[in-house]
Amino acid sequence: MKTSFNPIVLTIRLVFFAFAVSASAVAQTPAETAGKKGPAVQTAESQAALTPASALEKLKKGNARFVEKNMRSRDWVAKVSATAGGQYPFAAILACMDSRAPLEIIFDQGIGDVFGIRIAGNIVNEDELGSMEYATKVVGVKVLVVLGHTSCGAVKGAIDDAKLGNLTGLLAKIRPAVAASGPGSSKDEAYVTKVAQANVSQAMKDIREKSPTIKEQLDAGTIGLVGAIYDVSTGKVTFLHD
Repeated sequence: MKTSFNPIVLTIRLVFFAFAVSASAVAQTPAETAGKKGPAVQTAESQAALTPASALEKLKKGNARFVEKNMRSRDWVAKVSATAGGQYPFAAILACMDSRAPLEIIFDQGIGDVFGIRIAGNIVNEDELGSMEYATKVVGVKVLVVLGHTSCGAVKGAIDDAKLGNLTGLLAKIRPAVAASGPGSSKDEAYVTKVAQANVSQAMKDIREKSPTIKEQLDAGTIGLVGAIYDVSTGKVTFLHD
């Protein structure tokens, strides 16, 4: 028996099918995508589950995503609400104040993930040490990072022994790194990077020697301390061997 083709009936069936699929998708959205839409933030449990090594790995992978232009999509406003009741960052980063190196961006991290301690030349003084002691002993971060960068204005000023108000004393803290790097010019970018690396190493030494609280945690292996250099021309962070 030959079945007749009825375009009206076919159209009605297609419309009904499309409506049914759409309704099903809407019905499944809350259950299936709640995790995707929910603000993934650090919690006490996720922080506690990390080790110094795994915390460092999170930073390395984040910078790789940044360099590869594969950064995670985040609902920043949702993260504000999600972290309003407390914070459980996994890392604290002592970095230069340079505007070209925004920490959460270059490490592809979100609100509540990292402490940022910023000062020209990423130098160490009592205030920075107190901040790091709070981050590790009170809040529970697992890794401290001292982050220098290429083409650093503070490093260039220290190389040139610049004098300018209170900046003079700050640059004096970088001068030991200049002395340790041998002769050179602030116009030589390779030399500036060499001094920046020496300055990172000096900062790490200061942290260990001037904070018994941090040294105790380092000796116990409950936290890590690493140095790194950020390249302002490529966006890549290179971690230094201590």
